[in-house]
Amino acid sequence: MKKGKGMKFVGDSRIKSDTTPYTPRDYSEYPGRTEAFWPNFLLKEWLVGSVFLVGFLSLVLVEPAPLEGVADPSNAGYQPLPDWYFLFLYQLLKYQFASGTYIIFGIIIIPGLAFGALLLAPFLDNGPGRRPPKRPIAVGMMLLGLATTVWLTYESSAEVDWEQRAENNKPIPPGEQAEIDKDDPGYAVYQDNCLSCHGDSLQGGNGPALVGIDHPPDVIKDIAQNGIGNMPADVFQGSDEELDQLADFIAKVNDTADDDSSDNDSDSNDGSDDNNSNDNNSNGDNSNE
Repeated sequence: MKKGKGMKFVGDSRIKSDTTPYTPRDYSEYPGRTEAFWPNFLLKEWLVGSVFLVGFLSLVLVEPAPLEGVADPSNAGYQPLPDWYFLFLYQLLKYQFASGTYIIFGIIIIPGLAFGALLLAPFLDNGPGRRPPKRPIAVGMMLLGLATTVWLTYESSAEVDWEQRAENNKPIPPGEQAEIDKDDPGYAVYQDNCLSCHGDSLQGGNGPALVGIDHPPDVIKDIAQNGIGNMPADVFQGSDEELDQLADFIAKVNDTADDDSSDNDSDSNDGSDDNNSNDNNSNGDNSNE
């Protein structure tokens, strides 16, 4: 008879016949060390998330995001800025060791090392303790990264006059945009001296908008030569004839804008008067009835 042929296995003597199924221990056996995921742990997560969400929405309502005008590629004086959560990288690229010939350090090497260190932190400090004193490596790396990010973000935002920036780049609705006669000889002078700061349609950019100002040509010429506010003197480079053309052009644009706004106001007033007269007629008809 060959090996194993005709043999039957009826059981294993190493396994007891009265074995009871395994029942996991109750959480009460580990007081203060663990808890049920549902609903205890999940409810705490929801409560913390709700607090942060309410706080974030409150900040949005109190301090709305500043909206600027439509992007204008011809406005060379406009300085674009990234969103607030990228300001620290934007500030990093301003330093000599992370810009110019060392730009590769600013865009790849330094950020890569920083984020790589944060990814490796759980593996470098994998002790069982969860308190900060028992995890010095992970906590130290986290605090260093947080402090660096906050400081670079502050340095970047402190250099920007946000109120003046929002004032210079207010969005202009399509119905309120001034009509620019680009065939006017004054517009050519404007392009050579003013367009880089005030935009191709006088809508503003790095400088304030030139639409909606109430200055006569003499005042405009004085500002172009002597400056005003943050505008330095001697920005205008041209002849006296070109200065006259520039001042007349800017004054003409504002006169046209004032006429358009007056027409819109009169049209709205006429519409309201018609509505009032219709209401009065309807009231009179109701009284006659």
